[in-house]
Amino acid sequence: MTTKRGLITDSFKVVKKARRVKREKRPSSPPPPQHEVETETVREEELQRLRQFDLDWKFGPCTGISRLQRWERAELYGLSPPKEIRDLLLQTHTDPAYNLSLWSEYPL
Repeated sequence: MTTKRGLITDSFKVVKKARRVKREKRPSSPPPPQHEVETETVREEELQRLRQFDLDWKFGPCTGISRLQRWERAELYGLSPPKEIRDLLLQTHTDPAYNLSLWSEYPL
């Protein structure tokens, strides 16, 4: 006696897939102007150089004082800090991201 075995799919209801509706392509947002991208990368490079200055213990501790004060103190003690750091700090002395050291957000 052989019994006919059905397929497993015979016990389930057949469901047809809904057709996909094609979406209209939306115009993508325009890329940011090239000069803004360049300014951002220049700013990041400058801030990276200032962070490296903060991490260089050759110029003394940097907590509790601004970067420019630290540079001037290092110059006073004859430690020869980089002149480009001073120039950068003088150009951007109103921006706290440039003026305050890496550790300024931590309490003393």
